[in-house]
Amino acid sequence: MSEIPCRTTSDRRGGSKSSGLAPFSVGVTFFVQAVLFASWTAHIPGVEAALGLSDGTLGTALLGLPIGSVTAMALCGWLLPRLGSPWLIRISMAGYGIAGIGVGLADSPVLLFVALYFWGLMQGMVDVAMNTQAVTVEKAVGRPIMSRLHGMWSVGGFAGGLIGSGAVGLGIGLTVQLAVLGVLAVVAVEVLSRYLIRDTSDTRSRSQDAPRRSRWSVLIVLLGAVAFASMLCEGAAADWSAAYLRNELGTSAATAGLGYASFALAMVAMRLSGKGLQRRFRSTSLLPVLALIFACGMGVALILGQPVVALLGFACMGLGLGLIVPSAFSAAGRVAADANPGPSIAAVSALGWCGFVSGPPLIGHLADLIGLGNALWVLPALAVILALVVRFGRAFAEPAPPQ
Repeated sequence: MSEIPCRTTSDRRGGSKSSGLAPFSVGVTFFVQAVLFASWTAHIPGVEAALGLSDGTLGTALLGLPIGSVTAMALCGWLLPRLGSPWLIRISMAGYGIAGIGVGLADSPVLLFVALYFWGLMQGMVDVAMNTQAVTVEKAVGRPIMSRLHGMWSVGGFAGGLIGSGAVGLGIGLTVQLAVLGVLAVVAVEVLSRYLIRDTSDTRSRSQDAPRRSRWSVLIVLLGAVAFASMLCEGAAADWSAAYLRNELGTSAATAGLGYASFALAMVAMRLSGKGLQRRFRSTSLLPVLALIFACGMGVALILGQPVVALLGFACMGLGLGLIVPSAFSAAGRVAADANPGPSIAAVSALGWCGFVSGPPLIGHLADLIGLGNALWVLPALAVILALVVRFGRAFAEPAPPQ
């Protein structure tokens, strides 16, 4: 079944089809999904202390979340062609809000792992569903919006971190915080979901072998590998930027915290402003240049070993990575052609999350062997590989931008 035009006023399965409000609706979904998740991170030390966990036990319990997310991404490959992203957003966001309360109520490491697993499961389903809807809306409105939507996610993560920190400072417990934010997130998404657009071929009337053909094609695996490398770098920046500045360069704790801040703010700026660049340049030209800016900036920072230059290096890293994952999702939607893009996006997302989870321990183990400064050379090396793969691979091929 072909995609229903955006300007149709109603639809029994997909809801309202306003091309004007659909980008706003999916943008709110990106924002609240990030707010809800990021708001809990400030409570992690308190959870560790309240449950009497060692760092190792806490680390094992925290694995529940990424394992749940990766499980969800595999499950979404089956669900999306049957339900469509509008319905899956509604269902999974409700589950996401409810499951978060369980995280606050967990009173043992085993229950914390289980609660985080189910929370991650719902989070991962929201993630794939909203990115699938983003591809659908992007096709409908005929202009690049994916980078801006991921910018909204980054802004939501920043806002969630502030909310969590504020709640800790005010003595507001994790359960209350996640319950209140969960209700607000579910209400906002449920109200706005009427403006979401039905996906291309999201009904059972399509041949069910279409997703199987596209989910693990060579191009999808290549896009997944790009997402894996990009999110590996993101995870490494999140976990090791402060440690590098503090332990290797001898900065103060306050300055060390600016490492990830400079990375995150540069990434947000690129994602929110990248729409204009994407309309002027092909991905195969734009993304390699940005990746090389990352490689050069971070490489110079590692060579010179100066705090100010290091902060600029992490900012270059944020600029270089900002558009890669959003572009990979958009490309996955093009690879799917007239089939539902959900399975392809689920595959790319799953591989990307594997990179995000594996990046910090990879850098950590290398740091034990050769030192953190040397281990971080993996990041600019990956940037060079990303530039080559995007430039000379076929996965990001797209029509020429309008002049």
